[in-house]
Amino acid sequence: MPVNPISFSIPPEKIVDKIPLKTRVVAHIIPGDTSTYIYDSEESYYQGYRESYFAITMKKGGWDCMRHYEILANGCIPYFWDLENLPPNTMAHFPREIIAETNQVYLNIVKKGAMDQTDIEKCNQYIDELLNYTRTHLTTTAMATYILSKVGCPNRILFLSGDIQPDYLRCLTLSGFKNRFGSACHDYPKVPHIYKDYPHNCADFWGKGITYTKTVDREKRNDHYDETIVEDIVNHVYDIVVYGSYHRGLPFFDVVSAIYQSKDIVFLCGEDCDLACDN
Repeated sequence: MPVNPISFSIPPEKIVDKIPLKTRVVAHIIPGDTSTYIYDSEESYYQGYRESYFAITMKKGGWDCMRHYEILANGCIPYFWDLENLPPNTMAHFPREIIAETNQVYLNIVKKGAMDQTDIEKCNQYIDELLNYTRTHLTTTAMATYILSKVGCPNRILFLSGDIQPDYLRCLTLSGFKNRFGSACHDYPKVPHIYKDYPHNCADFWGKGITYTKTVDREKRNDHYDETIVEDIVNHVYDIVVYGSYHRGLPFFDVVSAIYQSKDIVFLCGEDCDLACDN
């Protein structure tokens, strides 16, 4: 079974239309320093990046991190600590070559102690380039399209989850499939917090639920499909089956593996490390 790299992504509607007005060189949010986490909403969190030319980011539990994409989507340049140590097949879609250049731009500005007009113009050019890159390669829809480029062009997709708790890779990728296929991509069981009509506050979720919750229109799910889920698997109603997290459960796998060819089964893994390995 072929193995392909994958990464987090961001809903396309979260990306700013143009370069925002800048009032700071670097955003106040410092990863790991909770005293700088002064935002109380998605909008105030995003605004901290929009008003800044640069924002600090780094490896978190693993290299891939929602923060990288939130910085880019809000027209800000990530200053990525230890970028040179990023493994080649990790965050394969991230614009590491461009960020390597902008890291040096940031360090030069820090060394000078201020930004001059030449720096501003150069940063704006980079921001424009990075926004275009993000819209093209880093959206949830782009990630769904990338996956389909490896498995073919289905008409209907069954997206199975063994655990419906928040999972960045699963939630974002599912959102991308919903953007592409609507209710023809059926999530089972329903991942409720990705839908805009989710009635609960997501502040207790990972990352306060920012960016990855309440992004999908309720009309993009047909609840009636739940009633015949096993029957539809047996009858090969869906063209491919996607498991949202290899490590978090594989519901109906005995049935799926008996009915579907291996090329039509996709396993996603968004863990910080392979949980099957020794730590």
